[in-house]
Amino acid sequence: MPVVAVIGDGQLARMMHTEAIELGLAPRVLAGAKDSSAAQVFGDVRIGDYKDLADLKSVVDGAAAATFDHEHVPNEHLDALIAQGVSVQPQPHALIYAQDKLEQRRKMKEIGAPVPEFAPIESAEDGGEFFDTVEGQMCLKATRGGYDGHGVWFPKSREEAVSLVGDLLDKDTPLYAERKVDFDRELSAMVARTPSGEVRAWPVVESRQRDGICVEAIAPAPGMSEKDAEFCQELATKIATELDVTGVLAVELFASDGEITVNELAMRPHNTGHWTQNGCVTSQFEQHLRAVLDWPLGSVATTAPYTVMVNTLGADTEPEQPMEERVTEVMRRYPDAKVHLYGKGYRPGRKMGHINVAGDDLDTVLERAKAAANIIVHGTGN
Repeated sequence: MPVVAVIGDGQLARMMHTEAIELGLAPRVLAGAKDSSAAQVFGDVRIGDYKDLADLKSVVDGAAAATFDHEHVPNEHLDALIAQGVSVQPQPHALIYAQDKLEQRRKMKEIGAPVPEFAPIESAEDGGEFFDTVEGQMCLKATRGGYDGHGVWFPKSREEAVSLVGDLLDKDTPLYAERKVDFDRELSAMVARTPSGEVRAWPVVESRQRDGICVEAIAPAPGMSEKDAEFCQELATKIATELDVTGVLAVELFASDGEITVNELAMRPHNTGHWTQNGCVTSQFEQHLRAVLDWPLGSVATTAPYTVMVNTLGADTEPEQPMEERVTEVMRRYPDAKVHLYGKGYRPGRKMGHINVAGDDLDTVLERAKAAANIIVHGTGN
């Protein structure tokens, strides 16, 4: 059976491994450390640096496909792998639109996808002018490297915008700005696409955030009209096709008064797709592997009317109760809850794992998922 090389050693790679071994694949990972989330479970672990071409060549040697759990591998290295015949999925010409947010905005505008007003910011004066253009509704972003709320700023005055831009440019942070979207809720439209062009779209999800981090995902997005759901799915399919994305694509969206706007793209399995592990015929991790191998895609039918995913984020202090006791207590109280842990050391605010609960009644499912996650995060003493 084929070798699939995964570049990146986080929880997404870890969960790809679960599906890879079920499919009979030979998964291999390039990890930065032996105790990383993915390296703990892969049988074939290569320790190295994803920024080192020699390490990349070593991990992809003999692989049927190479894929990622993040988008940060230098594109010139990926071009070199492709030149020597490696099937890299997704390819650099698509990945650039997940790596560089300004390029992504330009491409979205080019293909007619709805995006907020935006502009490159190359000087402090640009920052002040854009602040005036959007009447103070300014969102400043680093074009590369931002995640989970990092690399995003909301200056409250023209003076602050000018000063902030100047400071960031002095630190060699490339910037762009866009009009702040006053949204009602955040959505995620996820699809998978093969190199030969087959596309499957999962139900649209509502993503609930706190401090820029997803805390809950509800599938399907409650109260969403069939028309709006189809629009989001068709938009994600169009983006995947126009950008030639292969594997899983997550299109993060803002919804405001019936208007849908593209927020960001991720070209890999995504936090808002974890619900598919227990609420869908084909999980995002299995689908991603099928897609990068150009195998037929699986059914995206749901297995329950509602599925809720709740992230377990590290509390301010680590519970004294051992994790094993917390997990077994969840099993005892909530036998319908599915626990997914990432093998990560404790840190406040860190994504340690997630809980999935599926069922017929959304309020019940959400309540049980939150309660189960609370036990994992805080222990039974809280």
